[in-house]
Amino acid sequence: MQTAFWSTRRIRLAGLFQLLAGCSITALCLGGCAKPEREGPAPSSTTLCFAYQDRVADAASIIAVAKGFFDQEGLAVKPLVFSSGPACSETLLAGSADIGTMGDTTSIIAVSRAPVKIIASHGGGDHRHRIIVAVDSPIRSPSDLVGKRLAVKKGTSTYGGLLAWAESVNLDLSKVKVTDLRPTDMADALLSGAVDAIVASEPTPSVVEERGGRELSTLGGLGNNYPILLVARSEFLRDHPDAVVRFLRALLRAAAFIEHHPDEAVQIVAAKTGLSSTALRRAMSHHYYRVQVDEITRSSLENTARFIADQGIITDVPALSEAIDDTFLQRARQQ
Repeated sequence: MQTAFWSTRRIRLAGLFQLLAGCSITALCLGGCAKPEREGPAPSSTTLCFAYQDRVADAASIIAVAKGFFDQEGLAVKPLVFSSGPACSETLLAGSADIGTMGDTTSIIAVSRAPVKIIASHGGGDHRHRIIVAVDSPIRSPSDLVGKRLAVKKGTSTYGGLLAWAESVNLDLSKVKVTDLRPTDMADALLSGAVDAIVASEPTPSVVEERGGRELSTLGGLGNNYPILLVARSEFLRDHPDAVVRFLRALLRAAAFIEHHPDEAVQIVAAKTGLSSTALRRAMSHHYYRVQVDEITRSSLENTARFIADQGIITDVPALSEAIDDTFLQRARQQ
């Protein structure tokens, strides 16, 4: 199914590319947020600026901050909260953050353009992108979308998944009225009848379901686990390795907390995102929360990199064996 995912159809990622290309690599190399570590065992000798998202895919980050896991690891963290991966990437590449969270496409573009490395994935989900229609919609199968208005945010992993899904079910998207729309506007657009279907990542599908939508399909089963990745400045990794290990230990604790205390985790993330507990619980069920660099994630990233290179967004496929550094995660697990 991986061949289906990396369809030769061109995904228009120019906006994302321009966003990342416009960031100053020089600024990235000038330092950023970190303070020099002092000698001795004193905790919190480094302040780590962490750019993450107020979205369900970033639940481990939200939990780690809310439960004080970074503090408990002796690490001072300055949270920088955004609503998208590209915004986190922009902040990281500008040198205003030391570690940021972002999806696979954004991560690959970042490592191909700047001195940054992928140190782990801390979430994702094969079925976290879903197609939703109104509960009383006559659309019951993929072929029913022909001639209908389908909203999606272009230039995202959701859009790539949509193209792959369409090919897998023999749906010609040229016969569908595909509309570029922000996820925050999708619920109102669908329920008002402005569009006939939406496709988005969680929590948007679960929010729409709560308000009167139903699932037509997920974009899963196409050879991509849609990981959310932790990307760090290479300079920070070199100068503050102990801080990075502490950081990952805190996220390991957060992932374990989500597994062992799911109800409390839902309440914490709901309070941060403003979602209802019902919608949040449904949205989280479409994700995994594990801090890892497994073979499935590596394979997904390899496919993503080849795809982006095929589209001319990056000149060459980056050497992911060098762009991924899991040594900090290995140390965090051992300590």
